[in-house]
Amino acid sequence: MIKRGIFKANDIRGITEGGDPEWDAAGAYAIGTAAVEVLEINSGSGSLVVGRDMRTSGSRMVAAFIDGVLNRGVNVIDIGLSSTDQLWFASGRLDLPGAMFTASHNPSEYNGIKFCLAGAKPITPAALAEIADRATAADPLPAVAPGQRSEQDLLPAYANYLHSLVDLTGIRRLRVVADAGNGMAGYTLPAVLSGDDLELIGLFLDLDGTFPNHPPNPLEPENLRDAQAAVREQQADLALVFDGDADRCFIIDERGEVVSPSAVTAMIASQELAREPGATIVCNKITSRVVPEVVLAEGGKIVITRVGHTFVKAAMAEHDAIFGGEHSAHYYFREFWGADTGMLAAMHVLSAAGHSDRPLSELVSRFDRYAASGEINSLVADQQLIMDRVAGAFVGRGEQDRLDGLTVSGPDWWVNVRPSNTEPLLRLNVEAASRETMEALRDETLSLIRA
Repeated sequence: MIKRGIFKANDIRGITEGGDPEWDAAGAYAIGTAAVEVLEINSGSGSLVVGRDMRTSGSRMVAAFIDGVLNRGVNVIDIGLSSTDQLWFASGRLDLPGAMFTASHNPSEYNGIKFCLAGAKPITPAALAEIADRATAADPLPAVAPGQRSEQDLLPAYANYLHSLVDLTGIRRLRVVADAGNGMAGYTLPAVLSGDDLELIGLFLDLDGTFPNHPPNPLEPENLRDAQAAVREQQADLALVFDGDADRCFIIDERGEVVSPSAVTAMIASQELAREPGATIVCNKITSRVVPEVVLAEGGKIVITRVGHTFVKAAMAEHDAIFGGEHSAHYYFREFWGADTGMLAAMHVLSAAGHSDRPLSELVSRFDRYAASGEINSLVADQQLIMDRVAGAFVGRGEQDRLDGLTVSGPDWWVNVRPSNTEPLLRLNVEAASRETMEALRDETLSLIRA
């Protein structure tokens, strides 16, 4: 059973548990058979690498999916429990397409799949739609000579590879709070960081797909409070807070204050440009203006994309970009096959902090130039009508573009209104040089959206 609504713009995500599931093991099997065809994996010689997070439905859903793949004559390399960026690593290292079972930051009753092509390259929304068409077709594909399933433990290789990219030897000893939110960072953190000169103070490291302590979504401020309190109580240098599948990492400074992901993007971009002058950096449309300002001031090139990992990964590949960042705390690295990895971003921050005698708040202060509204969602009946209304109200007040929804840019401010891909929502983001200007623009735009 599969409801078409589980197929989103960039991945699959839907309820698997409870009284009204949106997909089940039979649906996972059908998706497995469909993915083989759409990803053009050769029967008899091709292989697919598969990983899963700690969600309670993971084992049965993955088993059914793998059966679907095997019954199309394709081999499966099962890496078992993994973070999403560990799956990207496996795809890059083995040069195979991959499927990661995770619902990221969604509640425990959800599960989902993120796909990639060989070398961790993104699949297109059109390919995902084709998987949906084939998986929901009335007549399933017939079985052929089955493929073979094997297992590989790639966690040590993943950890070693990350250390080959960021050398943490010789840093001053740091006291670091790490909040895994009972997600996959509880599995990868010890393997990656336990050998470094760090005093790790772990929060919720036990894998538990019911998320008993707080939801695994660091975009919500209340889910950062445990780590903020721990930093202050433990007098730590910083905190790392990961989402459920550990592909995103939020940073908290020594004061217990959240470091804007845009500031983290600008800081890592500055480091990467020092290593490769003139390189290209990618950011999305709602990342702070500080990122292009820093990149251009330091001699780099900037490429701005639509929001979403599919678009950022594509831009990374097209422009051979060294680094990319989104305000949602997704960070992409050329040396990580252009894919996003929260752990590698965390290591870059640890390296910067560990090689300086200044506190993290001072290191990032030069990247904190603007006041931001954060993302504000509004339920609307007609997204296009409302965006046109906002555009009309801002005529003559700034430059307008439609790269991702509607953006109006003034000399020291911008307003972006963009539609959700999956719900009848408009998402508003506002940034300005002063809080007063930001709040005025925010309130004006909200009144137009909600009129």
